[in-house]
Amino acid sequence: MSIGITSAAYIAASVLFILSLGGLSDQESAKRAVWYGIVGMAIAVVATVFGPGVQNLFLILVAIAAGSFAGYYVAGRVQMTEMPQLVAALHSFVGLAAVFIGLNADIMLSFVNDLKASGVAITDADLTGFGERLWIKDSVEIAILKVEVFLGIFIGAVTFTGSVVAFGKLAGRIDGKPTQLPGGHMLNLGLLIASLVLGLLYFNGAGIWTMVLVTLIAGFIGWHLIMGIGGADMPVVVSMLNSYSGWAAAAIGFTLGNDLLIVTGALVGSSGAILSYIMCKAMNRKFVNVILGGFGGTSGPAAEIEGDMVPIDADGVAQALNEADSVVIVPGYGMAVAQAQNAVSELTKKLRAQGKEVRFAIHPVAGRLPGHMNVLLAEAKVPYDIVLEMDEINDDFPETDVVIVIGSNDIVNPAAQDDPNSPIAGMPVLEVWKAKQVFVSKRGQGTGYSGIENPLFFKENTRMFYGDAKESLNTLLPMVD
Repeated sequence: MSIGITSAAYIAASVLFILSLGGLSDQESAKRAVWYGIVGMAIAVVATVFGPGVQNLFLILVAIAAGSFAGYYVAGRVQMTEMPQLVAALHSFVGLAAVFIGLNADIMLSFVNDLKASGVAITDADLTGFGERLWIKDSVEIAILKVEVFLGIFIGAVTFTGSVVAFGKLAGRIDGKPTQLPGGHMLNLGLLIASLVLGLLYFNGAGIWTMVLVTLIAGFIGWHLIMGIGGADMPVVVSMLNSYSGWAAAAIGFTLGNDLLIVTGALVGSSGAILSYIMCKAMNRKFVNVILGGFGGTSGPAAEIEGDMVPIDADGVAQALNEADSVVIVPGYGMAVAQAQNAVSELTKKLRAQGKEVRFAIHPVAGRLPGHMNVLLAEAKVPYDIVLEMDEINDDFPETDVVIVIGSNDIVNPAAQDDPNSPIAGMPVLEVWKAKQVFVSKRGQGTGYSGIENPLFFKENTRMFYGDAKESLNTLLPMVD
């Protein structure tokens, strides 16, 4: 494949990636947008593998086949409830790839320099396409290359270990509470300075050992940063790591001289950063505080909660629903865990068939992944037009007869407004307690993933509908007239 055809393919892939990102902004166009991304990536892979200067084609094709099969197999076995941790795991692969490519680029640079020093001509050097580009670089370009290698390795290592920790927290294998070593942020700052010093040594001619140390130090920083972030901020962490993986890819794109990798990395990095900022704004978090590993914190003990949680059975919930004219359903991660979205959809159909107004209230950080609830509801064929964002529906709760909260905690927690010492103080929440009646579908009396107590559960107009969400709703369905 000629350079011209490869460049044309890269342009086509870039356009498809941009169309894919644009289409994901709307639920109705999201499926088409995903296909844009799939086709764009297929074009990118084919153009790169069969492009000029590529050697060991058989080994590359074997690796692609093995990776494709592994991805297909793993993705096919992953439930929707496990999608957040799958995304975190995929981010870790991007970071690790950036580290390996950066180290390999330095090894290749040393090899080319040795060939030049031995007096071998470029025509006799038997170099790959990347090796040929290294051969013709002047001293300024080599200096820029070293900066790119340093950035790719540092960001990649932070992304790798940070994503592994995020995977562990999302999968419940690591405690969701924020944890830091003595020294906390000063330790991170000291290690960052040490990495910069090693980068300067590498820039001035020190060997690959400097980049190996940077890999280890940056990997520790990534681990320590994400360990210091609590469960309530996990949705932001996922999008933040997505941004990190994009910037790592962009840095490696500069190293390899691959324009498409630069464009793709920039798209991923910038969109992830924008999404993280939007989510921080929705949670009233400071963006810098979150990305630095929970910098800041509460100023005192949380307020004590008085009263008791009052349980209710399916008969009581059914009676309230049969008498209600307007119903709002607030889904959360508990719905995903119980895989109750189809039961929720059936309940919605029955209530709407009776002429009742049924809508869904979606908080920007509901679930453990941006858009998690929207995906689940779309999978269950819930109409898009009744799925509303927090800002669109929050003012309607005082006129709502019944609110059903399914597996949510922080996003409906009035402590965000009433308790300045709460870990979520100031976070905009769905004001469900203003409705006439609130029913909370919950497994038990625990505080949920983030470990924050919720005064909503103790309010006079709230009743606790205990049990697995799917089983509880299936019990409820036949009782709804």
